[in-house]
Amino acid sequence: MDSNNASTKQNLKDARWNSLKLYNGYRIFIAITVLLSHGLLQKLGNFNINTVQFIFTITFAYLIFSLVAALLTWLEKPRLEIALPTQILTDIAFILLLMHLEKASNNGFGLLLVITIAAASLISNGRLALFYAAIATIGILIGQFFTSIFSPTDADSYTRAAMLSAACFAIAWLAHSLATRMQQSEALASQRGMDLQNMAQVNALIAHKIEDGVLVIDQDLVIKHINLQAQSFLDIETEAWLNQRLDQISPALTNLYFDWLKSQGKQDTNALTQQQINKINIASRELKVSFLPVSDTTDQGAVIFLEDWSHMHTQSHQVKLAALGRLTANIAHEIRNPLSAIGHANQLLQEDEEMPPANMRMLQIIGDNVQRLDQIIKDVLELNRRDRTNQEIIHLENFITDFYNQFCVVENISSDHFELNLEDHNTSILFDRRHLNQILWNLCRNGWRHSLQKAGSLRLDIQLNMRSHVITIEVTNDGEPIPESISSSLFEPFFTTEETGTGLGLYISRELAEANGANLKYQPTEDRTKFVMLLKKATI
Repeated sequence: MDSNNASTKQNLKDARWNSLKLYNGYRIFIAITVLLSHGLLQKLGNFNINTVQFIFTITFAYLIFSLVAALLTWLEKPRLEIALPTQILTDIAFILLLMHLEKASNNGFGLLLVITIAAASLISNGRLALFYAAIATIGILIGQFFTSIFSPTDADSYTRAAMLSAACFAIAWLAHSLATRMQQSEALASQRGMDLQNMAQVNALIAHKIEDGVLVIDQDLVIKHINLQAQSFLDIETEAWLNQRLDQISPALTNLYFDWLKSQGKQDTNALTQQQINKINIASRELKVSFLPVSDTTDQGAVIFLEDWSHMHTQSHQVKLAALGRLTANIAHEIRNPLSAIGHANQLLQEDEEMPPANMRMLQIIGDNVQRLDQIIKDVLELNRRDRTNQEIIHLENFITDFYNQFCVVENISSDHFELNLEDHNTSILFDRRHLNQILWNLCRNGWRHSLQKAGSLRLDIQLNMRSHVITIEVTNDGEPIPESISSSLFEPFFTTEETGTGLGLYISRELAEANGANLKYQPTEDRTKFVMLLKKATI
């Protein structure tokens, strides 16, 4: 606030100096005009030569004073409070002297006196305005008094002198009132400017603090404002968006904006304030995009809101997980004890060598289902431990290589059937080692089970985005693509398409990924099935 006041005062001071510089130019012009006119009168010789020479001399001195004053004013020396009164009093004295020497009140010099007082009042913002008028009035009356003593004058000369004095005071008062009104207007404008600046700072602070990304563009797609979240979502470096267009930053977002403009053009004006929501993948993120016009129409640009869709899913899944955890934690412990008794009794019955084959088959079915139930309980209890992660720095390339070799041996898969595409970038991640192994094992085992199980059927790709430092882990198989009708339910708990499946493998994998700050999703393709996990590179 203090800096704003200081800046306002400095601007007013600079304006007064500039006005005084213009007035100095006017003073020089008047001095040269009077000098040339009296020089011409001196050559004609039709007037009192002594008076003309004296006027010529004092006018030449006044011209010298005007030039020196102009130079000092240009250098802004001395202080304005000293320079302005000195120059104005000198002007009044010079004009009064010319009026007295001309011995006439109607010689036109009175108008110069009025102009001088008006200019002085405006430059000084009304200060000393009445003082200048009083000095001029005293000079006029004294001059008229001496003129009436030493030379005969008519009665009209007193009237003209009185009217000129009254005009000086009227101009001074008018200029004082005008300057006061200008000061009030400037103070109001300055206050409004500070209010707008403070409001802009508050709006910028709010925009930077909210979790959603916010962009403001004009009718020419030029970005006027963008907060930190939007810069992160669009992978834009700080200040790199200045004077940039939206189509230069994100062509995909620009296409959505034009689609929104077309849809708004088909609506009535009362519906323009409604948001249009879209989803788009930008910089390895699934974003929810909504548009709002800046004004009542779309002619002035729009405000674009970006929301991390995965963050919304994370919140909803956290709610589901909390409810599921409270329910299953108690149920799992209550079921496990009688289930263990059933499994133990089943094993004892299977040891009977005289058991008929039909009964032995029934016991085998019981044993298989006991193992299935026990696996479900283990998975459910694993969900309750998702928040207890033991994260550590893992060298990704070494971990993936060890996992690949171990998986091929345990699952009996040859390297021709399971391809590994890994670039050594010396990448490190912060992750729970046990969780990462379980996620990859679930994805690769599901991929191999649903593939054609031939050369190149299963592929594991590791990619690193050098700009955003986002690591992409892709598990792809050549099996039949997942139907769109069930793709949205892949990560739901207990959802499975197999009779022997528990429906918790993908759900647990995603929950463990999110517990470690990663994002696991299904990405449909034309001829293959692909699961993608996104995670950040660790900074060491």
